[in-house]
Amino acid sequence: MSLIPSFFGGRRTNTFDPFSIDVWDPLRDFQFPNSALSASFPRENSAFVSTKVDWKETPEAHVFKADLPGLKKEEVKVEIEDDRVLQISGERNVEKEDKNDQWHRVERSSGKFVRKFRLPENAKLDQVKASLENGVLTVTVPKEEIKKPEVKSIEISG
Repeated sequence: MSLIPSFFGGRRTNTFDPFSIDVWDPLRDFQFPNSALSASFPRENSAFVSTKVDWKETPEAHVFKADLPGLKKEEVKVEIEDDRVLQISGERNVEKEDKNDQWHRVERSSGKFVRKFRLPENAKLDQVKASLENGVLTVTVPKEEIKKPEVKSIEISG
């Protein structure tokens, strides 16, 4: 059962993620008709909410995969902000329009996007790697080994 009405598009999952610091936009999937109201929600804003990111944890690392079709690595930034925040951002430019073109449908998003994730304490921030291949950005954040506490036996006298 989703906690958010399907009218607003719902979420991909209803699991609370304490590390995600994204802004949820309840109107992201709502299609506004061509009217004065649509000017309040320009097409350029749609990429901000539509960039999908998966985050998985392996024994060795945290791995983020973002779908960024059509973007070059020069158009994407991967940064670690203060307080252990991974930020993935970029911009997809609007296709140049010719006055002779007649558009029948515009569905591909354009504009700036940003996604932020608070990394856990075991992340090695100085060893983060990123690659972009076939429209998928992969960011790998290695994890520190968890040291098991050393157990010292104490002899009982008496």
